Amino acid sequence: MRNVTFENIRIEQIEQGSIVQVKVGYNQKYCTAPGRGVENVTFRNIRYKGNLPYLSIINGYNNERKVKGVTFEGIKINGRLLHDKMEGKPAWYATADYIPMYVGNHVENVVFSKDIRSTLVSQSLDYCSSQINRALENLRPYDFTMMPRNILNGEQTWNLRKASPQEWCSGFWPGILWMDFAYNKSEAIQKAANGYTDALLPVVAQPVYDHDLGFITINALLKGYEISKDERYRKAALLAADSLATLFNPAVGTILSWPRHIKDYGGHNTIMDNMMNLELLFWAAEHGGSPRLKDIAIRHAETTMKHHFRPDGSCYHVAVYNQRTGKFLCGKTHQGYSDNSMWSRGQAWAIYGYTMVYRFTKDKRFLDQAQKAAGIYMKRLKETSDDCIPRWDMDAPDDVKDASAACIIASALLELSEYVSTDQAATYRDFAIKTLFPPSLHRASSCRNRN
Repeated sequence: MRNVTFENIRIEQIEQGSIVQVKVGYNQKYCTAPGRGVENVTFRNIRYKGNLPYLSIINGYNNERKVKGVTFEGIKINGRLLHDKMEGKPAWYATADYIPMYVGNHVENVVFSKDIRSTLVSQSLDYCSSQINRALENLRPYDFTMMPRNILNGEQTWNLRKASPQEWCSGFWPGILWMDFAYNKSEAIQKAANGYTDALLPVVAQPVYDHDLGFITINALLKGYEISKDERYRKAALLAADSLATLFNPAVGTILSWPRHIKDYGGHNTIMDNMMNLELLFWAAEHGGSPRLKDIAIRHAETTMKHHFRPDGSCYHVAVYNQRTGKFLCGKTHQGYSDNSMWSRGQAWAIYGYTMVYRFTKDKRFLDQAQKAAGIYMKRLKETSDDCIPRWDMDAPDDVKDASAACIIASALLELSEYVSTDQAATYRDFAIKTLFPPSLHRASSCRNRN
């Protein structure tokens, strides 16, 4: 049995019996073999009122036939909400004892929580930490200049890329390590985070290659400085911000994304991804950099808002301008299905980007743009997908999904929900939570020990 939820159950006085029995058993009279196991069972909003019943039992059969993943969310016994972090419960005392309940052999991950979402967050972060530790073990002996990017199809080891201005993901792994250290305070993780981040210092000190300098710096150096307060990281980030600002064309009003593609596109090119990198300029202006950096970021956001979007709020991937006059020439795609299609990750950059710009400016124009971009995305998603994970392009003929776009948008909507009315906030928050914690999450969790 797996992936079952029992919810909204009220139990009055039990004369004989217990609240719950979850067991893998074997009755030779009625069965030819023991049960195969129990996985991912949730008891939500269970209420019991009466004398303490007989002992509840959770018990597996053997190492191959276990009970795994039993969650009690919001269970109340005689009005008392029981959860693992309730006030007054000694750390050594089992929450199950309050029911009373015996958690026996061959049982894994029995959790009592106020809210299933908080449990899933903790479980997900624990899983991420375990995967990071596993990755670090596989990367030994460390060459901090080689960043793990992905694992290619059919391979079992990391595809490593040399940290460089040309490798836009160079800062992602150090950023992941800093976030993991903030979560688990592991000294080993901190040392690895420092090593990989230090390897980027000569990279960001080079003359700017393209707009991706922002992605490299924000994820590694800004996270590193936020957590460690290492002055080297602050100074390097300020240097990177000044370098990124040299790509700004005042005649156009935006940062040039790809200097190497000016001839290919017939002019000054700006891609929607660039909205994400404005955060480096805003941050730098607040941490010892020139106030002009904030002005550049605002001008870029204003110009992009004017030319990069279609009337319905969807966006082009690339906007092309005349380098000399600043005239908008056309909207095109580079990674989407077509010039007029909605590339999901580009729309994600737009939603997150304008939400972030509002965070720094509190200018309602940018909040309105973020909401408009979010609105058309949510509308098109309902039309093209059966869940909260979008097709890579809303107008592509295939249905290949893009989980990265979904995660970017979930992050943006969680922040956006803090800036809007109560009703709209609930809509954004619920959408983000459904994206991050779909019903399939429990099923995926049951496979983690094999991955």
